[in-house]
Amino acid sequence: MRFGIVILPDQRWSTSAKRWRLAEEFGFDHAWTYDHLGWRDLIDGPWFDAVPTLTAAAMVTEKIKLGTYVATPNFRHPVHFAREVTALDDISGGRLLLGMGAGGIGFDSAVLGGTELSPRTRVDRFAEFLELFGTILTQPSTTWSGSFYSAVDARSIPGPLQEPRPPFVIAANGPRALRLAARHGDGWVTTGPQAETAEEWWRVVAESRDRFEAALADAGRAPETVDRYLNLDSSPVFSMSSVDAFQEAAGRAAALGFTDVITHWPRQSSWYAGDEKVLEAVAVELPRLRAAI
Repeated sequence: MRFGIVILPDQRWSTSAKRWRLAEEFGFDHAWTYDHLGWRDLIDGPWFDAVPTLTAAAMVTEKIKLGTYVATPNFRHPVHFAREVTALDDISGGRLLLGMGAGGIGFDSAVLGGTELSPRTRVDRFAEFLELFGTILTQPSTTWSGSFYSAVDARSIPGPLQEPRPPFVIAANGPRALRLAARHGDGWVTTGPQAETAEEWWRVVAESRDRFEAALADAGRAPETVDRYLNLDSSPVFSMSSVDAFQEAAGRAAALGFTDVITHWPRQSSWYAGDEKVLEAVAVELPRLRAAI
């Protein structure tokens, strides 16, 4: 089992830098930040972009993997994003993880003034995004004309440091998105469903796991070749509410075959409200948990 943590980009770097350093010192395997132009009701407060945040995080850490959680076509274009990713992978010394998803409705899609897309169209767009993005990252020159994107002699020199490209960790819950994850993903990440109780949430997470395994079989891929990430904090129980809550959630995730779990840095209020002392206590337990699970 590997352990990850999300550090929201809602603090000035004078505060955030310490958190990224501590994430590595605490022993987390990967650390992520939200790739949004704004998120839920936090749009009314401070918010910073994911790419420069991860670039700065790469400069204050040495080993921990760094990820977007999750980049979407809502405002990312494959041509420009490929350039950003090439630079970020190089600066981080090949530590980049690319969490990516189809994107939803809300601030990210509305702020640019575009037409709201249906779920089906968003997945269609994401399928093209993945194919073009992956092509640009692995080819020196790409020309493309599709339904959603165009590229004319898009360059990717010298290419990412990781070969053939940084790992794609595809966010998926619905059947079509799961098929995309099974086809393109080096990893699959799920939030599970919205649920009233923790038991209901875990039950449907198990069902999502089963659907993903079926999608892998249809794609001709062995289950052990794709990492599986679970966002523990989509459950009604915040994983950082106590050490026991984190241990129980990590153990249940492992029992369902997840290779990685993701928690969130406790905030003072609102989303993921909690006590940083719980995080410190969880960090003490990580070596034991890693050995036991």
